[in-house]
Amino acid sequence: MIRRYLRLLGVQLRASSLLILQYRGDFLLEGLVSLFWTVTALAPLFVVYRGRESVAGWSFGEALLVVGWFTLLQGVLEGAITPSLNGVVDHIRKGTLDFVLLKPADAQFLVSTTRFLPWRATNVLSGVGLFVYAFHLLDRGPSLPGLFASLVLLGSSTLLLYSMWILTVSAAFFVVRVDNLTYFFQSIFDAARWPSTVFKGTLSFIFTFIIPLALMTTFPAEAMLGRLPLKSLVAAVGGSLAFAFISRRVWLRSIGHYTSASS
Repeated sequence: MIRRYLRLLGVQLRASSLLILQYRGDFLLEGLVSLFWTVTALAPLFVVYRGRESVAGWSFGEALLVVGWFTLLQGVLEGAITPSLNGVVDHIRKGTLDFVLLKPADAQFLVSTTRFLPWRATNVLSGVGLFVYAFHLLDRGPSLPGLFASLVLLGSSTLLLYSMWILTVSAAFFVVRVDNLTYFFQSIFDAARWPSTVFKGTLSFIFTFIIPLALMTTFPAEAMLGRLPLKSLVAAVGGSLAFAFISRRVWLRSIGHYTSASS
């Protein structure tokens, strides 16, 4: 079963890549645009740290690691998650989700792997470049356990982002117009470019437990710095698995409320 779905994922990836490479000029241009926006996204960080040694306990180099994780996850989000899941809303609105539900494969898997944007890989590479530059500024490198922990957190962060998007698009089964909700989520995600200690009071609680942005960027950065407690790592992995379980149950329940175009 797993091998079958991996083969299906490979087919979907190959189809998306071939479709994009039909227009190589656009492919290169989109990659350059992504790189440009990554560079401009660093501007607020330079402004905030101008004349300051640290902000909320984070030096410039340490905060750059958080931005690196934000950039990397933004590439994953906009290259592999949102292109497919944005289409679910249109399927529900037009009643064409029938064509997906009738196929002999899991509907959630199919709607999640319909389309990929390979040029967003530039964000992933930019994030890795920011890690290298940040550790150059810090005059040190990540520890081996810290690097392993950060890779584990990369998996849990990706699962968390995916689960939150499944929860968001599942709302389309009950309220057709959820475009603003997806824009709202993307705006909230922008806050993940800052260390979680920058936010205080209610915002700190929301970004840690309700919309766990801290788990996505601050925790992996702390892991690379070798100062993330083991219990926080376990909590992050457990939290992402809990989100995945809840989103799966919500998706299955939402499918039960779907009325096709023929009904």
